[in-house]
Amino acid sequence: MAGLLFIIIAVSTDISNWTAFIAYFCIIFTVIKIAQLPLITVAKRSLIEIPFIFFALLMPFFGSGEKFQVAGLELYREGLLAGASIVTKGTIGILVAINLSATTTAREILRGLEILKLPTPMVQIASFMLRYVNVVNDEMQRMSVARQSRGFEATGVKHWPVLATAAGALFIRSYERGERVHLAMLARGFNGELPKDLKITNDRKYWISALVIPLLALIVLLLTLQLGSSNA
Repeated sequence: MAGLLFIIIAVSTDISNWTAFIAYFCIIFTVIKIAQLPLITVAKRSLIEIPFIFFALLMPFFGSGEKFQVAGLELYREGLLAGASIVTKGTIGILVAINLSATTTAREILRGLEILKLPTPMVQIASFMLRYVNVVNDEMQRMSVARQSRGFEATGVKHWPVLATAAGALFIRSYERGERVHLAMLARGFNGELPKDLKITNDRKYWISALVIPLLALIVLLLTLQLGSSNA
């Protein structure tokens, strides 16, 4: 919840307010330091942002309005700001997500979604996905070993029909497994809700510690807006 509020504040901040974004990154890296996350691990997991960076690099060349030249290239001011906004705010979101996934277990995340009143079917779907993704992956590995033991090796487009058939077989097996699991749950008295662990009592100290980060971000945003208006 704290991370979500922090992201909302960062996304709502205008990209021209660089002072606020510098403070946001300082807050994020302080949290990463407190969580004792290796920077190499954070950098590796942040590589998922590379496609968005490539897209953002093209945006200054398209758009409308004011133009300016940099090294002989004509760039649009609006496109440059839009690209910078995508990279900056996307990086903040990814860093927050990395910190959350590295410090919180999947069960705790699902429990948090329940507390935030996410629809029960969606929470159950996510729970079963996390529980059975390794089972499906093992099934896929066994099918791959079976193909290799028969001398099959995918080397080109001509082998795509075999891979497509294997993907279809994997889907059917997963679907049938899901039906068997559902029937087993009904046989054990499943009534639409999964059994829950003991309810955690969230005291005042918990909420204060959880809301420190978004409150800091909100204070930074208000201060920078006030300084900007006074300078104007």
